[in-house]
Amino acid sequence: MTQDTLPPIRTVAILGCGLIGASWAALCLAHGHDVTAWDPDAGARADFAAKVAGPLAQLREITPDLPEGGALTLCDTLAEAVANADLVQENAPENVPLKQALYAEVVAAAPAQAVISSSTSSLTWSALSEGMAEPTRLITAHPFNPPHLMPLVELYAATPEITARTRVFYEGLGRAVVILRKDAVGHIANRLASALWREAVNIVAEGIADVEEVDRALVNGPGLRWSVTGAHMAYHMGGGSGGIRHYLAHLGPSQQARWATLGAPELTPEVCAMLVAGVEAEAAGRTIPELEAERDAALIAALKLRQQG
Repeated sequence: MTQDTLPPIRTVAILGCGLIGASWAALCLAHGHDVTAWDPDAGARADFAAKVAGPLAQLREITPDLPEGGALTLCDTLAEAVANADLVQENAPENVPLKQALYAEVVAAAPAQAVISSSTSSLTWSALSEGMAEPTRLITAHPFNPPHLMPLVELYAATPEITARTRVFYEGLGRAVVILRKDAVGHIANRLASALWREAVNIVAEGIADVEEVDRALVNGPGLRWSVTGAHMAYHMGGGSGGIRHYLAHLGPSQQARWATLGAPELTPEVCAMLVAGVEAEAAGRTIPELEAERDAALIAALKLRQQG
């Protein structure tokens, strides 16, 4: 089949019933897709419907006029879960041999036109597809956590055909899709996040500021601006009427001098202790579920404002 004759993606199989799997399942169900789900842990399968209910309610809060949702079916075997799938969303731990073993089972049991989509956060398509029977069916689809609230999905595949087909699917879920031109560890967003956190750690390690001050500076400064304008475009506007051309010509050297002062900290026991103490002080006794609830409430409020805009 060609890209033009392939059927649209309607049924989605979720492999891995953890938080990422529940988030993906809720997003697919909310947009009318039927979902089958499997996990090697029977307990994870038993709790999955309850895990999906929370994210599904959040999506209904953001967009009350979503169509009637799809059906969720829990399966006892991987083969049963993927038997009628148009797309298989794999959410296994970041372990290449484990993921490759799952792909072999999927290729044997899923329809020939089914896309195999990996939620990997740092592994490359090249590593994951090595030795795979039908590597052109694989695509890496890195979401930002939690996938049902964070719009970003970063795609990389071997062919433009599978990229185009999968892009249509994720955009149909209301996702902001970004295509990598080259296979890269950490994709785009995690590379940017890692670079930023490296300097955030360095600032703490060098005694420039403590953990909470670093986070406050980010949230109330560049973080707020970056939520509406990307890094490159921010510097374009920073160049005034001359834009990025003027910025690079007149302020580029000062930017490069600033780069030269950035650090490359090591996560020594002493630095780790500083980070742990600082984060625990900033959390002020709030549990991880409490922090997640605060984060999600803020994200939902921001997404509602985006829809109004």
